[in-house]
Amino acid sequence: MTLLNLSMEELLYLLRNNYDIMLLIIAVFSIAVTYVVSKPRRRVDVRDEANAAAAGRGGGGGNIPGHLGIPFIEGAKQIFTNDFVDFNKGYVKSMADAVGEKSLLCVPHESHKRIRRLLSDPFSMPSLSKFVQKFDHMLTQKLKKLEESGERFSILQFSMKMIFDAMCNMLVSITEDSLLRVIEKDCTAVSDAMLSFPLMIPGTRYYNGIKARQRLTEAFRGMIADRRSGMKTHDDFLQSMLQRDSYPSTEKLDDSEIMDNLLTLIIAGQTTTAAAMMWSVKYLDENREAQHTLREEQLSIAKNKLDGASLTLEDLNKMSYGLKVVKETLRMSNVLLWFPRVALNDCIIDGKFL
Repeated sequence: MTLLNLSMEELLYLLRNNYDIMLLIIAVFSIAVTYVVSKPRRRVDVRDEANAAAAGRGGGGGNIPGHLGIPFIEGAKQIFTNDFVDFNKGYVKSMADAVGEKSLLCVPHESHKRIRRLLSDPFSMPSLSKFVQKFDHMLTQKLKKLEESGERFSILQFSMKMIFDAMCNMLVSITEDSLLRVIEKDCTAVSDAMLSFPLMIPGTRYYNGIKARQRLTEAFRGMIADRRSGMKTHDDFLQSMLQRDSYPSTEKLDDSEIMDNLLTLIIAGQTTTAAAMMWSVKYLDENREAQHTLREEQLSIAKNKLDGASLTLEDLNKMSYGLKVVKETLRMSNVLLWFPRVALNDCIIDGKFL
C-alpha cells in the first residue's frame, strides 16, 4: 500500500500515529540542510600547517584542544573576554522566543552592557548577605523534614526544588508552595522549549513552552501592577527594579526587560546551581579525605554559634576550604553545557587565523 492509494481518513490516521517520528525526520533533515548550506569555509593561515605538523610530531605543547583546534584555556579566555567585539552570542531562535528577546541571553551588544550592569546591582554582596540567613533557614527546614521521614531522595531533584524556591523568594518573594509548584511547572516547560525545534504545533515542546511563557508573563505583569499600586511591597529583586521608575531610561529596565530577565534568572539560576550541588556531593562521596576536612571546617564554625542560629555572611567568609570545594567542583564538572559564540570578524586566536 502506498501513500497515493490511501484515503483521506487513512492518511490522517497515519499522520496522527507517526507524528513524533515525522517531527524527528523533519528536524534532522532541516538541521542537516542548514548545516551544509551555512557551514563556514574556514580560512587557515599558513601557520596552521606548521602547528599541525608540530602536533603530529608530538609538539602540541600539552594544550587541551578545543573546537577547530583552538587551545582550550587561552582560546576560551580570548573569546569570552572579547566583550562581543569579534564574537557575539550564537543562541538559537527558540531560546529567544522562550525567554524573551530582551533577556540578557538574547539582547544585542548595545543593550547587553546596560542590562548586565542594572541586573548586577541587586546581586551585590551587601544585597546577597540579607538572603543568607533566609536561605539557611529554608535549607535547614527541608533537611529536617527529610531526616524525620527517613526517605531516600535524589540529590538533583532535591536541589532543583530547593534552588527554585530560593530563587523565587529572592527575586519576587513568592513562598506559597502551591503557587511555587505552578510557576515551576511553567518554568520547566519554558526551559524544555529553549532548545526545541521552533514549530508552533499543539503538543510540541516549543508550543507548550511558548504557552507557559505567556502565563508567566501575565503573572509577572500582575505582580508589577500590585507593587506599583502600593498593594504589595517586598524587599526583593523586583522591588529594587521598580524603585528605579523615576530614573532616566539608561538607568532602569522597562517592564519587558524586567519580565524577560526574571524568567532568565529563575531558569538559569536553578539548573546550574542544582547541577553544581549534585556534582559536589558525588565528588565528596568519592573523596572521603576532602569530605572529612570540609565537615571539620563546618563543625568549627557551628561550635562558635548559638544553638539554632542561622549562618551569616561572616560565617561564609570563614569557609576557605568550602570555597575550594566549590571551585574544584566547577572545574571538574560541566554545569553549563554550551556557550555558543559566532565570529563577527576575521581574528587570530593563539596564532591561528580564523
